[in-house]
Amino acid sequence: MAHLQVTASRLRFWPKQAPLHILLPSIIAALAMLIPLVYLGLRAFEADSDTLVSLIFRSRNLDLLINTLTLACGVVLATTLMAFPLAWLVTRTDIPCKRLLTVLGVVPLAVPGYVMAYALIGLSGNYGVMAQLFGVQLPRLQGYSGATLALSLYTFPYLFLNLRAALAGLDGNLEESARSLGYSQLDIFRLIILPHLMPALMAGWLVITLYVLGDFGAVALMRYEAFSYAIYTQYSGAFDRIYAAWLAIMLLALAFCFVLIDSVVVKRKLARVGTGVARPIPPRPLGRARWLAWPYLIVLFGASIGLPAMILSYWLLLAPPDMSFFARVPSTLLRSAGAALPAAILAVAFALPLAFLSVRYRSPFTAVIERSAYIGYAIPPLALALAMVFFALQTASFLYQTLALLIITWAMASLALALGPIRSALLQTRPSMEQAAHSLGHGPVSTFIYVIFPRLRRGILSGVVLVFVLCMKELPITFLLAPTGYTTLAVTVFTRTSEGMLAEAAPFAAAIVVFSSISVGLLLAREGKR
Repeated sequence: MAHLQVTASRLRFWPKQAPLHILLPSIIAALAMLIPLVYLGLRAFEADSDTLVSLIFRSRNLDLLINTLTLACGVVLATTLMAFPLAWLVTRTDIPCKRLLTVLGVVPLAVPGYVMAYALIGLSGNYGVMAQLFGVQLPRLQGYSGATLALSLYTFPYLFLNLRAALAGLDGNLEESARSLGYSQLDIFRLIILPHLMPALMAGWLVITLYVLGDFGAVALMRYEAFSYAIYTQYSGAFDRIYAAWLAIMLLALAFCFVLIDSVVVKRKLARVGTGVARPIPPRPLGRARWLAWPYLIVLFGASIGLPAMILSYWLLLAPPDMSFFARVPSTLLRSAGAALPAAILAVAFALPLAFLSVRYRSPFTAVIERSAYIGYAIPPLALALAMVFFALQTASFLYQTLALLIITWAMASLALALGPIRSALLQTRPSMEQAAHSLGHGPVSTFIYVIFPRLRRGILSGVVLVFVLCMKELPITFLLAPTGYTTLAVTVFTRTSEGMLAEAAPFAAAIVVFSSISVGLLLAREGKR
């Protein structure tokens, strides 16, 4: 009897009747996600025990940890101050042009952190725009303040979108009941609104924190000593690559701690349990608060959108570089797209069997396989790139310094992005349609082409677009893995800005902003049609 129970338990763990053409690619994708973890560990433990102790307990590690945590906390605080009032204005007040304000709240995503750092650097200093146009020499932004501001102006839309959705979905009956019981507005916010916003806050904070931990461009341009910058300097300078591996492991452990904190904190169920229909909350008049609201909006959008636009306009129109730099933009753009498109297709190719396995053949085993897809997204990009360098050097030397390694790593880092929309589309596709096709004599291939693919087409296209846009402006992985001489838009902007060649970087930075703006516009237009 005990043997039968163990056998039944194993059957429940293993996905029942999962075909090999779905199971095998899914397992390969899951194992591929473990490569960075394995090779970071192998590289890190190459040293002897005495060396390991000296590397791990080096005093500089504590300084890097404090700097990184301070930067993450500063960005989280700044983005909260930027995003929360904006979300409240567009959901709870009668402020005009709410649709326009929402769009403006998302547009900063089109200006990557390293481009925002480029704009801040171009504003100040002896040769900055303010000095050249108005004779006002602003102190050069660098270090902690510069990195915090650049990252905050780019990442606050992540928190804004989460808060906007949470505030719009909050049941007005809850506040009305509390008000009828004599609670003040402050008590209602503290006891009702804030607890219901915590999942949205934690989700936004987690995304922002993971981005800050993995950012390289803004941190390096601002010369701020965080983990990511230290990893790059250790690796690129060939000072101590074992130490670089340990720094990457420490950064990975720090990211895992934040993911764990998020999963532990957000456990409460906040859905309504009573009967009746949820009531929307009517917008409140701004009144005298409009004298604070509009200056806040002008400063926020002026800094996040107007500042990059002004700096780029100055270098492109008033102090343009040689025309040869403009002529290089199309070829650099095509070079970026030439690697980003295969990476997007590869990510979707692995996301398809993973989606089928997790939706159609649900079991504890498939849940583990599905969650493995998020490893690449959770690993800080520089740590992932460094691990893939070690993998290529030790196991697959034919991949080292090749475009194929860059494409594979991009696909690993963005697999979770491709999986989301495909999985959602598959959940909305009835299994009975596939069963009917099989009963009519269709095989797996023809069933997929004629029955499943038409219903997954939008999800597949969304996955390709999301991954493609991410790879087009990705910097840390590209900087470490791109073949010698293979420069993308992101790498060109970073290298020229770090060398003080702001005018020469402007055409490439403008190309990134224009491309990202079009992509964000398409996503917003699609959201509006839903």
